[in-house]
Amino acid sequence: MNVERRQARREMKVPIAVSARHAHLSVATLKKLFGADHQLHVRTWLSQTGQFAAEETVSLVGPHGRLDHVRLMGPPRAQDQVELSRSDEIALGIDAPLRLSGDLARTPGLRVEGPAGSVTLEGGVITALRHIHAGPEDAQRLGLRHGETVGVRIDSAGRDLTFNDVVVRVAPGFHLELHLDTDEANAAGVAHGGVGEILPAAG
Repeated sequence: MNVERRQARREMKVPIAVSARHAHLSVATLKKLFGADHQLHVRTWLSQTGQFAAEETVSLVGPHGRLDHVRLMGPPRAQDQVELSRSDEIALGIDAPLRLSGDLARTPGLRVEGPAGSVTLEGGVITALRHIHAGPEDAQRLGLRHGETVGVRIDSAGRDLTFNDVVVRVAPGFHLELHLDTDEANAAGVAHGGVGEILPAAG
């Protein structure tokens, strides 16, 4: 491999973040679960500006099972959204669609239990489409456009895998990062903090 090609491949690297099951809840829902005056407490700040994993957790209850200690994300959102892997859905007995965050039309719901009460969500449960966050500068440097799909190749110890249909999301304040769920990360033998290589746009 010549010097120019090695340099090009280095420039197309993207850090990997692995997202376990979690929930983004509205202020109204949080009040019902934790009490009227409760505010989320920051456990860990995330790489995306202003986002954090909260100290608080909830239980999710579906038709066939439950998942306890599901981490909440902050700050609160206008709409309730629960993000699960396909394995999580099977455990709960839910068939949620693949969606980008915020695209919640015609999605299933479930019951959420907290220390002060429970709420039955009529919708908002999704499996997140794998995606890349990128700020405008990184997007320009890498030749990425908002809304396009690309591939990402992951080299791991015996479980090398190329993910196609990775949606690019570009916005000010975004930091370059590939988001995979736990099923995807396990299939590729990669952990949080790993690195992938962005491939040319599909189609």
